[in-house]
Amino acid sequence: MWNTVVETLKSEFSDAPDAERLTRIMTRLLLAALLGGLLGYERERQGKAAGLRTHMLVAMGAALFVLVPQLDGMVSADLSRVIQGIVTGLGFLGAGAIVKHKSEEHVEGLTTAAGIWMTAAIGVACGLGRESTALLSTALALAVLAVLPKLARRKGAD
Repeated sequence: MWNTVVETLKSEFSDAPDAERLTRIMTRLLLAALLGGLLGYERERQGKAAGLRTHMLVAMGAALFVLVPQLDGMVSADLSRVIQGIVTGLGFLGAGAIVKHKSEEHVEGLTTAAGIWMTAAIGVACGLGRESTALLSTALALAVLAVLPKLARRKGAD
C-alpha cells in the first residue's frame, strides 16, 4: 500500500521531475512576483487601491497561466490563445478599477487599470522565460509611473 502512495505522490509532482525544471519554475514565478511587486509598491506609495499584493498576484497569475502549458509542450499557436485569454480577463479586472464621476467630467483609475494590464504583460514575459524583456519593461513602466509625474510637476512649476 505505501508503495502505491509514494508512487502516486511522485506522479502528482512530476511537473518538476528534476532540479533544472524546478529552478526554471521558481525563477519565472519569483521574478514575476518581484517585478509585479516593484510596480505594486510604487502604486501603493502613491496611495492607489491596487498596490503591492494585487500587482504581485496579477504578475504571478499571468506567468503561471503561460508557464504551465509551455512546460507541458503546448505549441506557440495554442499558447497565443492562452495569452489572448489573459489579456481579455485583465481587461475586465482593469475595468473594475475605473470610476467615472457623474457630477463632473472626471475619470479615475485609468492609470491603475493600465498598470494592472502592464503587470500582466510582464508576468507573461516571465512565464515564457523572457526575463530580460520583463526586466526592461518593468524599468520602463516604473519610469512612466514614478519619473514622468515628477517631470510634469517640475515643468508646471517653471
